[in-house]
Amino acid sequence: MAYSPKNMTQLASVDAHRAARMLSDMREAALAGKRAPIAPRPVIEQSWRRMARSGVDPEHDFRSGLLGADEVQRRREESPLRHVLPVLREGLLQFADVTRHIMVIADAEGRVLWREGCSPVLRKADELGFELGADWREDVVGTNGVGTPAVVRRPVQVFAGEHFVRSQTSWTCTGAPISDPRDGRLLGVVDLSGPLETMHPATLSWVDTVAKLAESRLRELHQNSLEQLRAVAAPVLARLGDRAVVVDRDGWTAAVTGMPYTNRIALPKSLAAGRRWFPALGLSAVEPLAGGWLVRPAAEPGPRAATRIVLDLGRPRGWTVTVSGSAGSWTHELSPRHAELLYLLAVHRSGRSAAGLAADMFGDPARTVTVRAEMSRVRRYFGGFLEHRPYRFCEDASVEVLLPGDPRDLLPHSTAPAVTKARESAALA
Repeated sequence: MAYSPKNMTQLASVDAHRAARMLSDMREAALAGKRAPIAPRPVIEQSWRRMARSGVDPEHDFRSGLLGADEVQRRREESPLRHVLPVLREGLLQFADVTRHIMVIADAEGRVLWREGCSPVLRKADELGFELGADWREDVVGTNGVGTPAVVRRPVQVFAGEHFVRSQTSWTCTGAPISDPRDGRLLGVVDLSGPLETMHPATLSWVDTVAKLAESRLRELHQNSLEQLRAVAAPVLARLGDRAVVVDRDGWTAAVTGMPYTNRIALPKSLAAGRRWFPALGLSAVEPLAGGWLVRPAAEPGPRAATRIVLDLGRPRGWTVTVSGSAGSWTHELSPRHAELLYLLAVHRSGRSAAGLAADMFGDPARTVTVRAEMSRVRRYFGGFLEHRPYRFCEDASVEVLLPGDPRDLLPHSTAPAVTKARESAALA
């Protein structure tokens, strides 16, 4: 029987080892420039041509340097894919031990950031170099279920001898790209991998469906964040009698008044409060809001009201920060960790480095990754009112801290050494 790529996939689902032998013969013939018994699928043949042009060695795998644990953690904290981990886990890992699969999530650069699933398969993946921080771009390690979907921007299943590099030919890998639903930008790839006998034709549709569910969740989260920003913007815009637009940190429009609606505005790099030039709006006045920016095109220069920041730690719970400026005021409720961080910055108006805050928070100046991650979250809603290198409140803001009636009740949950020391000092006073 002559096999086509289509019925080769069907054969693989019932006799994986026979299909693997036939694909191995196909691979050997194709790499030797001979006529293969079966033709590779178009997506595989095109990938192999790219590999030949890029100089990937099919007989020897190349393992570039792994990212360190700190860099992996930093990328995780910055990746939007962290928001859809529950969707991916629920969709792909429920039967991982039974199906002998692992789920691998890589960023847009092909770096493995998350890896979970069947323990024995995870150990085999380690031997293959399929580990956290590894680089699985197609032009580095050949045709595979992470790098190839990222190139062709669609789901791809790579079975046995369809892998370009020999060391990977005992595996089956199925990957699907995950794109930012707002602008189509590639965020990364989710891949389901396992020994070659775990291959099934339905896996491709399965992984693709879960990837689309993740994109849907990202779209929902974006809409929710815009709704929250609209709630903050509504009273501000109601007080203004001129043109204005409120956008999130990436320039997506949440609300507009007195001017045509635009879906997104290109923001200048390193946007800060003040007068800034926008390609679409011209010279505009910019002021931070909780989770975004208030932009007023062609605003008349004039005295800018001083910004006042009030950090209210006076209650046992429900700590808040309130910002008042020329556009009005807004309030944000703080988590315990963010209340600690803003308190420490209020105490140290000249600023604190990441290492200094790590020592204040944990008694360990080496825990800078955790501090930077938390400060990144604070700046999502506090934005232009916080500067960094070192972290500090903006210079033109007045900062007031409202403390409990008994200073010994300051942030009673906190075990941060600096906060504990402040409570102890109050007790001795």
